Amino acid sequence: MAHEILKRYLRSGQRIFVHGVAANPRYLGSVLNEVILEQDLKNIDIITLCPFGEVAYNQAAMNGNVFINSLFVSEPIRKTIQSGHGSYVPVFLSEIPELFSFGILPLDLAIFQVSPPDDHGYCTLGVSVDIALTALKMAKVCIAQINPRMPRTHGDGFVHISKFDATIEFQEELPEILSSEPTDIEKKIGEYCASLVEDGATLQMGIGGIPNAALACLHNHKNLGIHTEMFSDGVISLVEEGVVNGIYKNKHPQKVVAGFVIGSRKVYDFIDDNPSVVLLDSNYVNDDAVIRSNPKVVAINSAIEIDLLGQVAADTIGMKQFSGIGGQMDFIRGASLSPGGKPIIALPSTTNKGVSRIVPFLNQGASVTTTRAHVHYVVTEYGIAQLFGKNIQQRMKALIEIAHPDHRETLEKAAFERLKG
Repeated sequence: MAHEILKRYLRSGQRIFVHGVAANPRYLGSVLNEVILEQDLKNIDIITLCPFGEVAYNQAAMNGNVFINSLFVSEPIRKTIQSGHGSYVPVFLSEIPELFSFGILPLDLAIFQVSPPDDHGYCTLGVSVDIALTALKMAKVCIAQINPRMPRTHGDGFVHISKFDATIEFQEELPEILSSEPTDIEKKIGEYCASLVEDGATLQMGIGGIPNAALACLHNHKNLGIHTEMFSDGVISLVEEGVVNGIYKNKHPQKVVAGFVIGSRKVYDFIDDNPSVVLLDSNYVNDDAVIRSNPKVVAINSAIEIDLLGQVAADTIGMKQFSGIGGQMDFIRGASLSPGGKPIIALPSTTNKGVSRIVPFLNQGASVTTTRAHVHYVVTEYGIAQLFGKNIQQRMKALIEIAHPDHRETLEKAAFERLKG
């Protein structure tokens, strides 16, 4: 049935949106791949955001039938992008919906994974509302995979089943990212980040060892709020203990606000039909005017490397596209404008191979994700560098002080040469 439906709507030359992140419809994605190859369709442009789990249409892309234009590069499509069978669209997450609504990237077809309809016929976009809501509104044809394992979420993602031109029922588990125990370095960085969080603060942080370590250090805090592009398992215990209650938030008080959720089955069950969690459109969640309206916003974001001026490369490794801009700049700026807000870039001082992440110059070809003027706090396992209001010499000194001791002398020499030149 799914094959027949896609054959009915698929044509060469189309631009197709495929639901991303943990809402990646893996079954329909595999059927999409099969039909494209069977029909030998050409010049198909697939638009997606950070899909997790199996991405079957990688095969059609590597075969030359499909070109993947990703709005954030995740591990399952990274090789395809780096091989030249796809590309990355540099864009702030807050502005992605405008690409669809303003007709910059018009959508011929959109494929979603949704929760089952209720008694009134309403499904939800589940774990990924973010940019999918606008894609749903703007695509000429919408097809849904209805999955009983998709959580029913509150917020902007309600959609009546009549909106879809076709539906296919197929049950499969959502892709999961399981949290590992933070390393000693990540724990130390998490402690420093947590020390910057005041009671009553509003938090934005992603997934991974450092965010999890920071969250683990917040159990003695009070009255925290969550307004973030995404969250994962680390938030659950803070909500259950009442540490996160959102009572001081100006936007959606007492609600956990996000654009999407990814993690283990535990967090998917936590958000299922949970009215205290609302998933909203990313052009609202990531709007810096909305972010800064909340008090004491603490935004914790990561980096691949940072130079002695404070320029952050977070989405490229030299000339290779690794991830994407995402919402880093949205929240760094929003936090800096929030009353008492603190934008933080947190990273280990070295790579796993011992290479310094604080560098004299960004690697050749690396892109600046966050400018030096936007960076206020940088945290490594060696401490906190507060850069806001500091001149070039002062910020170089502050960054060198939190670099790994093995690299400080080299950085000092590089700073001297740069300053005298």
